[in-house]
Amino acid sequence: MTDLGEGVRLAALVRAADAVAGTSKRGEKTGILAEFLAGVEPSRLASAVSTLMGELRIAPLGVGYARLRAARPDTSAAEATLTLAQVEAELEQVSAESGTGSVARKIEGLHGLLLRCTVEEQRFLLRLCFGELRQGALSGVMADAVAQAFSVPKPLVRRAYMLSGDLGQAAVVASRSGRSGLEGVGLRLMRPVEPMLASTSESPSEAIGRHGSVVLEWKLDGARIQVHKSGDTIRVFTRNLREVTAVVPEIVENARQMPADELVLDGEAIALRPDGRPQPFQVTMSRFGRSRSDPADGAVSLTAFYFDLLYRDGTTLVDHPLSERIAHLATVVPPSNLLPSVTTESPDTGDAFLREARAAGHEGIMVKDPASAYQAGRRGKSWLKIKPANTLDLVILAVERGSGRRSGWLSNIHLGARDPEGQGFVMLGKTFKGMTDELLQWQTETFPGYAMEEDRHVLRLRPHFVAEIAFNEIQKSSRYPGGLALRFARLKAYRLDKAPSDADSMDAVRALYERMTGEPAP
Repeated sequence: MTDLGEGVRLAALVRAADAVAGTSKRGEKTGILAEFLAGVEPSRLASAVSTLMGELRIAPLGVGYARLRAARPDTSAAEATLTLAQVEAELEQVSAESGTGSVARKIEGLHGLLLRCTVEEQRFLLRLCFGELRQGALSGVMADAVAQAFSVPKPLVRRAYMLSGDLGQAAVVASRSGRSGLEGVGLRLMRPVEPMLASTSESPSEAIGRHGSVVLEWKLDGARIQVHKSGDTIRVFTRNLREVTAVVPEIVENARQMPADELVLDGEAIALRPDGRPQPFQVTMSRFGRSRSDPADGAVSLTAFYFDLLYRDGTTLVDHPLSERIAHLATVVPPSNLLPSVTTESPDTGDAFLREARAAGHEGIMVKDPASAYQAGRRGKSWLKIKPANTLDLVILAVERGSGRRSGWLSNIHLGARDPEGQGFVMLGKTFKGMTDELLQWQTETFPGYAMEEDRHVLRLRPHFVAEIAFNEIQKSSRYPGGLALRFARLKAYRLDKAPSDADSMDAVRALYERMTGEPAP
């Protein structure tokens, strides 16, 4: 056993993380993690999985990055003695500190913990606390490792993760109960699941050619929501599983009127103008930055449009085909809250439907396989999105101090695509275009709190912010490590509803380059 009867040793976990970071081969990563997890006792397995994925299973520490760096001592322990349980207990105590003098006590607690760590353990814990532990153990690799460690089918691990929203708990079930335990995992009300995601397609004819008969829906530029209903109790979550019930009372009341006792709905919330056309995305998102909101007090009103039903009155529907889920949806959701849709095999119908969506002010259409199950957290080919404008969701890697008229503001942002191997982000260029004075002020006030390093004019940021970036084309570039750069990039909107793991990957960028140029990507 990895724990040797004393719980998971932090040093052993750090060695596994370093070994994973030392290879780019997915199979080797999976094998390293599987061997490690197989030796962890079930009671510590959830924590081990989460920590290897760079996640703390505790409340936020409440310590800024500059103070966190200052807590690192000049010396370290000569011998590794700490267990993961001990580390978590001390970090929980740091997190719980409050009141006058709490920051000093937090720093003191962190300093004391780090003094008991070896150099390697210090480096690991600081990266973990910074949120920049990206050693390649992303959810897909970790799910495969869990399956290998406990000799269970990969699809069952992914399904349990999808429904529980917690890969660590899925690992515990796999270790204790094997295949039968994973098969028994079902969706639970009031516990959000990762949303199913879409890949991109160039045109309706291409998408229809892939699937034949398809379901077409308008694609709205709104905020993804998941609504859970149990009697009169309603809870609303965003795409990154953050609860926003208090700020969307009109959506809560709308769901309360639906004729079912228990529901889990997937949809989009969007602010509409009086003529029914969409407000700018920033207007919709302004409702989600509040602690509480009420349209009656002048806040912009939101309308919910639903396109999927995951659960109804005791029955989990995620394994049912989309056509059945849509049929159930139509019996509980008012027509005014359903997305315009059509089922067709005709590319001409698809082209006309896309023109209709664009004429109504929306960004494009979705093309869905009616036989597809709901694959939470997965970006496959069962759902395809068609947006005529060239856009990518990219992570902000750094920001530069402005000059001239923008002197005193943080202006030029550095843009990165997600490395599909989990080794961080690949820079694709910079932009200062598309920024209003209000947005520049927001960047200047917000970004320093996420700074990892700073030189004379550039702040390197912890990966946190995702932005939708419009551009004219992708071109080859020897300047950037991925060999590609965006031409005429401009900020369209910050996507505060998305996490860095939701950003587009370099594989998607390369595929888009090949479609746009007809040439192989570098």
